[in-house]
Amino acid sequence: MEYLQITWFALWGLLWAVYFMLDGFVLGTGILHNFIGKNNIEKKVIVNTVGPVWNGNEVWLVTAGGATFAAFPTTYALMFSYLYTALLLLLFALIIRGVSLEFRGKSDSPAWQSFWDKGILIGGFLPALLFGVAFGNIFKGLSMDAAGYHGNLFSLLNAYGLVTGVLFVCLFLMHGALYLSLKTTGDIRERAKKIAPKIWGVLLVVAIAFLIHTYFATKLFDNYFSYPVLFALPLIAVAGLLGIIVFYAKGYLFRSFISSCITIVFVCFTGVAGLFPNLIPSSVDMNYSMTIYNSSSSFLTLAIMTVVALIFVPIVIAYKIWVYRLFSKPVTINEVLADTESY
Repeated sequence: MEYLQITWFALWGLLWAVYFMLDGFVLGTGILHNFIGKNNIEKKVIVNTVGPVWNGNEVWLVTAGGATFAAFPTTYALMFSYLYTALLLLLFALIIRGVSLEFRGKSDSPAWQSFWDKGILIGGFLPALLFGVAFGNIFKGLSMDAAGYHGNLFSLLNAYGLVTGVLFVCLFLMHGALYLSLKTTGDIRERAKKIAPKIWGVLLVVAIAFLIHTYFATKLFDNYFSYPVLFALPLIAVAGLLGIIVFYAKGYLFRSFISSCITIVFVCFTGVAGLFPNLIPSSVDMNYSMTIYNSSSSFLTLAIMTVVALIFVPIVIAYKIWVYRLFSKPVTINEVLADTESY
């Protein structure tokens, strides 16, 4: 039973990491959309770079949520009870993002397009910030005991939660800028390349502040001091962060983007490894924490889920690889002008 609980805890962390890696550049391009795109055609180019993939990326979000529900139902129930308002805002923000991407190209009216441009910006920034705030509070621990959760939406906006939120925004901005550098041409590409090192400088400062704050505000490092081999995870994240700027300076944009992927994935792994075996730690009394042991499903449920995951996850991965290969070429202005229907 225990090995299945540990397996699904690892898969839970992996699903979130893959989601942030894939949807991170979509959220980042959404925030940059109005700043890099200087006219309607350029904005359509930016939208078309994510048009074929953004919806599929959310499969990993649904899977991560579904895995939480199926593998750790008690944690799922309490999370959606205690963090209901925050998660509802996150859901609305993701809906705004999707609707804005789809509706923007339905009319040539400047007012119509301007309205949905704002929706793309909001739908990029808010989810990035809210995901960071949510995970920051999970890393920190919620003030919960036998009587339930003693907090509200505003108590989630604490210093550590906000620092983690800003970290996520910066990570996704960096990811989005590099993605646009690869997926566009001409002036759009040059603007994305120009802004990338500026974002990296801010990201570096925020990442350092996050690590320092994590040491004092959370108990994540307890596992690392008990099992020093785990320090490989944050070290790989740091190597990825440095790789972004090193490869960028040499003009290796694809390698820089891959380094950004590694950074995001291992930042997530760093947090998840520090949480183990907790899913939602209690900041009041650790005895009231939700762990993989007191909130997991039955052995049979976990066993069936493992078989299903072994069959279908490789299929989903193969499909995603095919889609990204199919739409791997940069989007050009001429293609947008020739195609009157935007994604």
